[in-house]
Amino acid sequence: MRNAIFLTVLLVLVLGSASFPGHAAQAGETTGEYFDDTAITTHAKAIIANDMDTHLLKIDVTTTNGDVVLTGYVKSSTTEERLVGEIKKISGVKSVKSLLKVEK
Repeated sequence: MRNAIFLTVLLVLVLGSASFPGHAAQAGETTGEYFDDTAITTHAKAIIANDMDTHLLKIDVTTTNGDVVLTGYVKSSTTEERLVGEIKKISGVKSVKSLLKVEK
């Protein structure tokens, strides 16, 4: 019974997001592109969270049509290069622009 309720709620959320105007419509993206960008952003944040030299709360990730932009602070340029390299490997990523700054 709980599984049926969960699946019903999940279905409503997925189908509902396709019918309501929101971020995807405002940015000129299709619903599929929006969800792809969300998946890329989530994967990039996981890479950042698992990196011993970074702090997830100090780095923002924005993805639009597969183009990723990183802003915030890192401990070194080596850390920045490593993160950019790992994020470029994510399926669907077209480019990664780093606006990261090295903390002093």
